[in-house]
Parts: sequence; structure tokens; C-alpha cells
Amino acid sequence: MSLSRGIAAAVLAAIGIAHAIQTAAAGENGTFIVISSMTADYTTITHQDGMIIGGASEGTSTTIESSGGPFVEGGHGQTTCVVYGKRAAAGLDLESACTLTTPAGDEVYFISKRSAGDVAEGGGGAGELLLVGGTGKNAGVTGSCTYEVDYLANSRFVSRAECAWQR
Repeated sequence: MSLSRGIAAAVLAAIGIAHAIQTAAAGENGTFIVISSMTADYTTITHQDGMIIGGASEGTSTTIESSGGPFVEGGHGQTTCVVYGKRAAAGLDLESACTLTTPAGDEVYFISKRSAGDVAEGGGGAGELLLVGGTGKNAGVTGSCTYEVDYLANSRFVSRAECAWQR
């Protein structure tokens, strides 16, 4: 290989590496805020030392602020959750596995956990939400959020989550 070809190959390799680093740095992590309006269909039973809560919730979620990446400002989708929890003398232990589906069919998977507050009208509380993957443009996305939920009349609730994600 001639010296000029060697230099050209090294320059092309350096450009390729710089582009790969720039691509990895741009858009591979960020933050967003999402609000959700949901309807709950929970069943509660008295059991041992307290109550068991189970059921589903469904509604819409909209990204209201974003630093970029797959979670764009104004992006929205249908959110469906399966909820299970327990209230005992020690407090609330509530967990839900949820799937958000965008109009394009991409999905985001998350698990929310909360040990504060209630699920009754006028209740609510703060919790943590874990982003655990997705499909399409959300494939490989993980992260965490803090959220606040407020339970309203007629089995409705609203929440606001502040999230950080990475891929």
C-alpha cells in the first residue's frame, strides 16, 4: 500500500470513528416529561392483614417536554396497564406493568411502583417508573422516572412523570 493510500485509509477510519462517536452521543440518552389521563378498573378484596388490589387501567399519554430522541414533544399513545397491589398496616405496595402503543405501532414497556398514598378518589401519591424496553423506535430504551398520580372521581386518574432514558 502506498503512503497516500495509507493516509487516506487512516483519514477515512478517523472520520468513521468520529461519526460513530457523534452518532452514539447524539440521541442515545435524554429526558422527557409525560402526562397521562387514565381510567381504572380495579377490584379490591379484604385479605389477611389488609386489602389486595388488582385490575387494569387504560388511557392516553402525551409527551409535553423532551430533549429529543424517541420521545418527541407532542408524541402520544394509548397506555394499557395491569395493576397488582396490597395495602396492609405496613402501607401500600402497588406495581403495574404497562405498555404504551404509539399511532405508528411502536411500543414502550414500563413498570411503575408506588408505596405512598392510595388508589381511592382524592388519593394518589409519588412513585417510580422504570422504562424496560420497547419495539420499533423504542427498542433498547431503558431508564427511570419519578411520577405523581392523583385519583379523581369515576375511577379516573392523572399522572405526570419526569424521565431520563438511555439506549
